[in-house]
Amino acid sequence: MDFELSDDHRLLQRTVRDFALKEVAPVAEELDRHKRFPYEIVSKLGELGLMGIPFPEEYGGGGGDTLAYALAVEELTRVDSSVAITLCAHTSLGTQPIYLFGNEEQKREWLPELCSGRRLGAFGLTEPEAGSDAGNTRTRAVRENGSWVINGAKQFITNAGTEISGVVTITARTGEDEISNFIVPNGTPGYEQGEPYRKMGWNASDTRPLTFTDCRVPEKNMLGPRGAGFKQFLHILDIGRIGVAAMGVGLAQGALDQALAYAKERKAFGQQISKFQAIQAKIADISAEIEAARLLTYKAAIQKDRKESFTLTAAQAKLKTGRLAVRATEEAVQIHGGYGYIEEYPVCRFYRDAKILTIGEGTDEVQQMVIARALGA
Repeated sequence: MDFELSDDHRLLQRTVRDFALKEVAPVAEELDRHKRFPYEIVSKLGELGLMGIPFPEEYGGGGGDTLAYALAVEELTRVDSSVAITLCAHTSLGTQPIYLFGNEEQKREWLPELCSGRRLGAFGLTEPEAGSDAGNTRTRAVRENGSWVINGAKQFITNAGTEISGVVTITARTGEDEISNFIVPNGTPGYEQGEPYRKMGWNASDTRPLTFTDCRVPEKNMLGPRGAGFKQFLHILDIGRIGVAAMGVGLAQGALDQALAYAKERKAFGQQISKFQAIQAKIADISAEIEAARLLTYKAAIQKDRKESFTLTAAQAKLKTGRLAVRATEEAVQIHGGYGYIEEYPVCRFYRDAKILTIGEGTDEVQQMVIARALGA
């Protein structure tokens, strides 16, 4: 059991940390305030090879592993969650289905553009009647004259409506008890992206509803075998939970960074507030929990890279880190006092960004179900 990162992993970690501090931190508050999608940052992430970290070089990817991907997500979230979720959803949800389940023609067509960051990928699973009950998909696809005609709606979809969005993979019912996945390129007639949601957090990321009205795609756009969609998206969600867990670790660490720096600067009653035992207890507790959550998240990534079962560990990591992010950001705001309630201070944004980590990619309650079932309960 080796707790040390390899030289390659440490190099990537430092590279992303430097990028986040130099390129993301100076504009994060402005992007959040104006709800502006970070096109320039995404372009630079693509130039650094970070938009396709875990995919093979033959398809334009970085040739890295899941741990490398988790490290990059963690470091970005340490500074800004909107940028991190853009990369995270693009990689885990948008690109991963095509890589895992696509045929060679589909991979050659889409992966180079996605891995380069020139195009963003999205994943359309959630519907008004199919959130936690993801198998209750109502969107339908009917085979007709060599095409599939899709009708339905998706909601809370990330990365589908930007100027560089390229494709969404969606689930649709192709029979009474049958769900399949389809690749739907942006610009396909009948596929429309609704107005972006007004959200509590992640304001610089793209999240909106999608509608499909007699949307016709060729038969070749089915992703994987007919009827395999349910099994496919469960596997994608398992992978996605590693990325979201890394976001939770990064957000908690970022909150601790800010809280510690502020506590060492702020003086009250003649001394730095970091000298007060009450503040020290908060900092110590959060630090210990972050380290435990980080190890759990890395374990899930390593299990996946070893081709071992990681469903249980990924769900545990996602459950733990989402709750930790909420607690850590709340404590960071508390340590800042009144300034923590002011938008110019990053912890205010961190606090708003944290809550979604207990909801997206499967709510805490769903994670508890997954964990209990994996344990045989």
